[in-house]
Amino acid sequence: MNFDLTEEQLLLKRMVREFAENELAPKAAYWDETGTFPRENLKKMAELDLMGMPFPETVGGAGMSVLDYVLVLEEIARVCPTTAVILAVHTSVGTMPIYLFGNQQQKEKYLTKLCRGEYLGAFALTEPTAGSDATKIKCSAEDKGDHYLVNGTKIFITNAGEADVYCTFVVTDKTKSHHGISCLLIEKNTPGFKVGKIEKKMGLNGSKTGELIFENAIVPKENLLGQEGEGFKIAMSLLDGGRIGIGAQGIGIAQGAYDYALAYTKERKQFGQPISNFQAIQFKLADMATRIDAARLLVYQAAYLRDQKLPHSKQASMAKMYGTDTAMWVATEAVQILGGYGYIREYPVERYFRDAKITQIYEGTNQIQRLVIAKNILK
Repeated sequence: MNFDLTEEQLLLKRMVREFAENELAPKAAYWDETGTFPRENLKKMAELDLMGMPFPETVGGAGMSVLDYVLVLEEIARVCPTTAVILAVHTSVGTMPIYLFGNQQQKEKYLTKLCRGEYLGAFALTEPTAGSDATKIKCSAEDKGDHYLVNGTKIFITNAGEADVYCTFVVTDKTKSHHGISCLLIEKNTPGFKVGKIEKKMGLNGSKTGELIFENAIVPKENLLGQEGEGFKIAMSLLDGGRIGIGAQGIGIAQGAYDYALAYTKERKQFGQPISNFQAIQFKLADMATRIDAARLLVYQAAYLRDQKLPHSKQASMAKMYGTDTAMWVATEAVQILGGYGYIREYPVERYFRDAKITQIYEGTNQIQRLVIAKNILK
């Protein structure tokens, strides 16, 4: 069993860390404080071939492995979780559906532009009455011959208002339950489609999360992804890959909070000595480091299994659940180590704490992950 990264992976990790620290870290607090979408990051990441990492070079991608992809997400989330989630959603559920299920025409129209960062992707599944139970969506698409007429509302959509194409799940046959759900590729300027409320959130404030409204939106028939009735299958097939990515984001957040807290303990003095000399602080640091390493191994294992095309549903849910629970726990401990300073926005652990919480919720809550794990255990 070899736990070593290849020389190419170490170089990739080093390159992305330098990019993150030089280009993202200086403005991460600004994007959070102002709620500004960091669009300039997309261009910079495209120049580094990071917008289409796991896709073949023949379609404009970088031809990287899933493990390469999570290495990159971890390094970006370490300094700017906002940019990490924009990239993760764009890649795993905004672009991947077109790569896996798109026809040649759809791939030529969208895939290369998405992989090169010319387009930003999004995934529109959640509705006011359909969260963990995706079979309850009500957004409908009526067949009008050469087009669909789409009506309904989506909520909590990452990259809302910023994306160029939305993988949108709609009901095309109300009589067939989840077999009546289909997926449409809906472009941002589609007649009858508009972006509604952009949410004010606890964290990840530079990432736009909002409402999509469809009022007799006209979507061409050629924008049907796969076949009618395959939408639920498409959505579920993407979850494992998305969960691995969010697990990597959790590791990055945890590592960022830990790194700052560790450095702080060596500089902060109380009772005439650095607080790193105190056993209570040392125990916290030891537990933080151990949990981060354990979470990282789970995420890397899930990525490896996916790269090898081996079963990995249980491992993906474990990686997501433990990785994001670790992010929240480590960020909480980092705030505690800094004491009153940890509660002040001048210090980044406060931002890591706010950013960490949502990772336990999106891409399937961690309670849902436990159900998935239990189902696999009890087969």
